[in-house]
Amino acid sequence: MKKKLLLILCALPLLSMAGPGPDSTKKARALMPPGTSTITDAFKHHLSMQFEAGTQGVGADLRYGAFKQLSFRLGASFIPVTANNALSLPGFQSTNSINVNFYNAHLLADIVPFKGARGLRLVLGGAYLYKADGGLNVIPTGSYNYNNVTVTGTDIGSLNMNVSWKGVAPYMGLGLFRSFPSHVFNFNLDLGTYYLAQPHTHIIGTGLLSDNYQLEPQFNENLKDYRWLPVLQLNFNFKLK
Repeated sequence: MKKKLLLILCALPLLSMAGPGPDSTKKARALMPPGTSTITDAFKHHLSMQFEAGTQGVGADLRYGAFKQLSFRLGASFIPVTANNALSLPGFQSTNSINVNFYNAHLLADIVPFKGARGLRLVLGGAYLYKADGGLNVIPTGSYNYNNVTVTGTDIGSLNMNVSWKGVAPYMGLGLFRSFPSHVFNFNLDLGTYYLAQPHTHIIGTGLLSDNYQLEPQFNENLKDYRWLPVLQLNFNFKLK
């Protein structure tokens, strides 16, 4: 009798480590009050703040888990870039500047297509690009000889060219790693692309360059297929709820 009791006492720790079987797990779930989270409700009603950096600039999102395999994020990002005297043309002297500005507000849905692979997400949605343009401003310097006539940069004038993709842009991509932190913090990746609105150019010239506005239709034609904005983005998530 003492030997049997000793064997039972020794077996108890092993039984507790083994945990409940599938049947007992189902019974435990059945006894839970409605709305109680289980392991399969990993995203439901979770809330996190996400900070991001990548090819679409820097920004922040508020992410909410609506259902077991679906979460939404609402946020904004921006990328302002300016480069001075980055353009060099042989035989032509100038001061020039290039600027790129992309500012967007976006709403995206993260869908987990496979329950057993929560680290893989299909991301769909779109953005409104309220500022999306690239510009080039050129001011000629120095002196030039045309048909034995010397002209200066002031005589030639200046040229400003701008291309705009402002408007609504659908988004499609993949997300890697989990949407929400298990504890306080995690990171994940976005790989995808925006399909931008049809680009429009605007050209303003002064002096001898004042007639260059006539090139706008040709520039629009040349740029009509430049509508894809690739996204490679690293996200840092902090759990709020």
